[in-house]
Amino acid sequence: MATATGARGTTAVRGRMVWFRADPFLTDRAESFVHEPDGLLICEDGRITAIGDHTALRDRLPAGTTPVHYPDHVISAGFVDTHVHYAQTGVIAAFGSRLDDWLDRYAFAEERRFADARYAADTAAAFCDELLRNGTTTALAFCTVHPQSVDALFAEASRRDLRIAAGKVLMDRDAPAALLDTARRGYDDSKALIERWHGRGRNLYAITPRFAPTSTPEQLEAAGALWREHPGTLVHTHVSENTDEVSRVRSLFPERSGYLDVYDHHGLLGPRAVLAHGVHLTGRERARCSETGTALAHCPTSNLFLGSGLFRVRAAKDPARPVRLGLGTDVGAGTSFSMLATMNEAHKVAKLTGYPLDAVEAFHLATRGGAQAMGLEGTVGSLEPGHEADFVVLDPKATPLLARRTARAEDVEELLFVLAVLGDDRAVRATYVAGALVYDRDAPPRAAAP
Repeated sequence: MATATGARGTTAVRGRMVWFRADPFLTDRAESFVHEPDGLLICEDGRITAIGDHTALRDRLPAGTTPVHYPDHVISAGFVDTHVHYAQTGVIAAFGSRLDDWLDRYAFAEERRFADARYAADTAAAFCDELLRNGTTTALAFCTVHPQSVDALFAEASRRDLRIAAGKVLMDRDAPAALLDTARRGYDDSKALIERWHGRGRNLYAITPRFAPTSTPEQLEAAGALWREHPGTLVHTHVSENTDEVSRVRSLFPERSGYLDVYDHHGLLGPRAVLAHGVHLTGRERARCSETGTALAHCPTSNLFLGSGLFRVRAAKDPARPVRLGLGTDVGAGTSFSMLATMNEAHKVAKLTGYPLDAVEAFHLATRGGAQAMGLEGTVGSLEPGHEADFVVLDPKATPLLARRTARAEDVEELLFVLAVLGDDRAVRATYVAGALVYDRDAPPRAAAP
């Protein structure tokens, strides 16, 4: 067996492999989607150096390296979660009649606890455990208004070599007093965090206004200034999640033409800007996202859980004005850390809007599409050589029902569809980060500390 030494050695795995070279929404399926029935993946110094047919590549293995063989499994690029609230891990599955009620009763109450650095560190560890157990190797995460919440997440991600983009929430109005900052303090805290964490290891900073209603124009202007001063960072916020929110923004910013225009006016649209939800964007607003390279994070489980509405994948991926699009779990309003479960709900939402989202498209959104949304195309999200060696091993026989159903799959697309509809964390056999095995479902439990 290859030693899982990640950036300090060589790792090789063998099995059925799937990955993407282009966007299947916009490109011929044969050109965008790659399936290798018996593939070999070779990783050196934390990056993929070769992939292809096992027989053709096996002579390229370094002396003494034996691939870890996963027969009857599917190996994919690690999943990319483009919108998740790590600080809301503890309130997943909390009842709320609508978004504002849920925020007031659960989310804000939980986020106040992150003033305690020890609580933040404990939650960060649990959050990263869940990511890896679900095959997610890259995530764009909200922290809280507290700088120590950001420190805790980046420290934990660094320990595990996860690629995490995250940031301190900016919120200077219309929220509990304990969670408010000011435009000046938000700018200063964010700048210090950028200098401390951005580009350190695999960490990336995301400038994070919660959403337009909880930031004054002065704070949004400060956020835009931060992005101009630190162009390698991301922007992460919410947009047009539900109709009440859209109306609220219209009343708070009557001088702007719409919700998206609030961010546009303050210089917060462009490549590496990821806006969560976008359920109620107009056609003109989607076109503006396309023009500017602004991405959307489609969060089907939370949109259904809160009754926010049905996101239209077909409109977002219109070839005439395609928008960069990834999937987000949006935990804690989202109901699962599993990107497989998220694909399942995305398929149902698409069906209700008249679009038959298939497995290839869904897997693209969960891997390469998410990477493109975050400005990480060519870095993560694919198994092509040169990419960071983050990948997940999926088990089509993880449950009796999966085994029974996948045995009847006639081709790889049907196999992926069944995994997306019936799969969850149980279907994740192993997760590799930077070439290192960091989660093994079948490993014996570790002995408790004395």
